[in-house]
Amino acid sequence: MKILRRQDLVYPQLSYHIIGIAFKVFNDLGWGHKEIYYQRAYAAGLEEAKFRYEKEKNVAIYYKRKEIGRYKLDFVVEDKIVIEFKVRPRLGYIHIHQILSYLKATNKKLAIIIYFTKDGVKYRRIVNND
Repeated sequence: MKILRRQDLVYPQLSYHIIGIAFKVFNDLGWGHKEIYYQRAYAAGLEEAKFRYEKEKNVAIYYKRKEIGRYKLDFVVEDKIVIEFKVRPRLGYIHIHQILSYLKATNKKLAIIIYFTKDGVKYRRIVNND
């Protein structure tokens, strides 16, 4: 049997581990908690796995060299991947647009939206093509 691997994935190994921590958090906590509790458990999982991360990172938005606002990112892992948490049954365009804005503001290549549903953990990888 031949195993096919995509060569175009951004940070495949790191992504795999990051998403795995979210599954472990859900398996340990289960469904029905507030987003903040999943975030705290996730931070503990990142520390246990010895990943470098920033939590609730503020990112300034500029227009003509003037700061016009700030985004607050849930996590940035290994200074490479933006992580956004949601507790909801499904994602909509507004959530994807939010992440694309984060990627543009940080000039990062990859974001992962991790969302906790009653059916388990789901995620979406969002790539910055700019």
